Amino acid sequence: MRRLASGTAFGKLETRRTLAKTKRFRPGEEAVPKPHHMVLLPKGAKPVSVALSPWQEFAWRTFGGFVQAHYKEDQDLEDNLLKAHIKLRPEEYLANAWLNTTIAAVGSVAAAVFVFLFLLVLKASILWILTGFAVVAIVPGLFAYIGYFGLPAGYHGKPASLAKKRGKRVDQRITGAMSFISAMASADVPVDVIFKELSKQPVYGEVAKEAEWITRDTELLGVDILTAIRDAAGRSPSSKFQDFLQGVVTTSTSGGQLKPYFLMKAEQFEKEDRLEMRRRMETLGMLAESFVTVVVAFPLFLVVIMAIMALISKTQSGFVLQLLYVVVGLMIPISQFGFIFVIWNMEQEA
Repeated sequence: MRRLASGTAFGKLETRRTLAKTKRFRPGEEAVPKPHHMVLLPKGAKPVSVALSPWQEFAWRTFGGFVQAHYKEDQDLEDNLLKAHIKLRPEEYLANAWLNTTIAAVGSVAAAVFVFLFLLVLKASILWILTGFAVVAIVPGLFAYIGYFGLPAGYHGKPASLAKKRGKRVDQRITGAMSFISAMASADVPVDVIFKELSKQPVYGEVAKEAEWITRDTELLGVDILTAIRDAAGRSPSSKFQDFLQGVVTTSTSGGQLKPYFLMKAEQFEKEDRLEMRRRMETLGMLAESFVTVVVAFPLFLVVIMAIMALISKTQSGFVLQLLYVVVGLMIPISQFGFIFVIWNMEQEA
């Protein structure tokens, strides 16, 4: 089972980026032996190793040597894999990415050859044949590469995308989780027990999973609760949850009381949720007004005007009718689907 090296933004000699180090040691580093210690587990509990799926094993056997020979340390990839809860080492993820990208590229070339022969049978022009072959051969493989490896700027691949989505899901559930935490703290429940009970509540979604990792560190790996919270703050994809956990550590180490801190954070998140809901309602109102103007009123007036122009024009009536077909067949449906997608995306984030 992999054990994450503990690192923290509060430490003087460590940084947040050291949290994602795995068993691999950097050049010049040596393993420092640590004394054994007893860890008391609940009755019936046992460590569980993370096994690769058959496809991942095939990818590692196929591209593992290639990846190990060309791999350069990528701390951002390690951090994103950790934040996304993708239980793979960077080398294993890259081997899987290279296999899927290679299959997509080979499949694209095979499909391009089929399109090339099909266009030849139809006796299409050479320009259409070359364009069809290039698009089918390049685009799918390129999209697969971008999806797994990302771009030099802006998009950093599947792990970063999944980490970002997890961060949004944590933010969606953090207000309810804070109410649970503050209620437990009001009953003078210890911090480690609070996070343990929170991890048993699936209603809190990704927040419960973050608490489950804290409980894993304390009960399975034998880490003290403050170190476990520091580690969780460093690997959490949510800035809100990071700020909350760092506040827990700061309050504890400075001699403050956690009960008032939990109540204050619960009230803060509730206010932020109300403000976010008000902002979302204002945005929906603006979209509704824009929909009436852009999708309903404007196309209606445009269709009426173009129909009148087609009737009174003797020379340009054919061109006006073609424009009318474009407006009715393309502009109106595309604008409607555009508004539907925007509203659906807002509901997904809510």
